[in-house]
Formats: sequence, C-alpha cells, structure tokens
Amino acid sequence: MNATAAPAPPLDHAWIAAHIPHAGAMCVLDSVDAWDAERIRCTATSHRDPHNPLRAHGRLAAVCGIEYAAQAMAVHGALLGAHDARPRAGYLASVRNVDAFVDRLDIFAQPLTVDAQRVSGDGRSVLYGFALRCGERVLLSGRAAVMLDASNAGAFQPAPAGNPKPR
Repeated sequence: MNATAAPAPPLDHAWIAAHIPHAGAMCVLDSVDAWDAERIRCTATSHRDPHNPLRAHGRLAAVCGIEYAAQAMAVHGALLGAHDARPRAGYLASVRNVDAFVDRLDIFAQPLTVDAQRVSGDGRSVLYGFALRCGERVLLSGRAAVMLDASNAGAFQPAPAGNPKPR
C-alpha cells in the first residue's frame, strides 16, 4: 500500500484569515487560486459587500484595491513561510506606479482577481508588482514595497545603554 500525504487544507477565506493580520470584514480575500515561489493569484467578492469597511460614502474607490493586493502579498508571505512557527510581519512601505483604470470597484458584479508577483527581495524587504482584474479587464496595477519585521529576523540590535559611540 502506498502512503499518501494528507490533503492540503483549502486555501479559503478561513485559512487566509488565520494566516494574515486581518480579521472579520477586513479580511477581503475569498481564496487563493494559485501560487508558487514568485507569484500568487487570489479571488475576492468583498468588493460587492455594502458593509465592506473600506467603503466611504457607500462607494469602494479603486485605490482600495491596493489593500486587496497587500493582503495577497501577506498571504504569499504566509505560504512561503509555512514552516516557520509564525509568519514574519510585513508593513506596506510604499506603492509606486499605481494606475487606476476605473473609479470604483463596487460597480463590478463579477469576482475580482488579485495577482501579485515578487519582483525582488531579501531578508528585510520585498518588492511586488500587482494587478486587480475583473475578467480580462485590468482595474488597478502598480508596485508595492513591503518591509519585513526586522525584530523577528534579529536584524535590529539597539546599542547598549551608555555606549559612548552609538551607531
């Protein structure tokens, strides 16, 4: 009899919410559809939710798609660090070259596809390119820099008290 590996857990909303620092309605992604070491593709339907906490004045602005992309990046980091006791925290440091091709996300009836691709990175930061789509239509795209929590990596060491030559 051949031994088989236990089935992988579904990468659904519950799994995502358990692995990123967003809870309740602030966890905007529904599922991970595909991923590898360099990229991730997620699906979201929360853009249609009238109680989406990112809405303002009853509308979900296209720039809120940056949060959707940032969460996909966080999920990617959690998947890549799955063997660690706790995924390293990441902080969105900057976004660049953001192009919004629509004004609002809540006007689209179909699910959104959120793609993020790791462009470069090291132990301190990661650069991703991202795009949100509805079907084949690109709604938002750009790049984001994520700073990784240096305290978890042991990179930050404060100077001892009384050091006459602080760093």
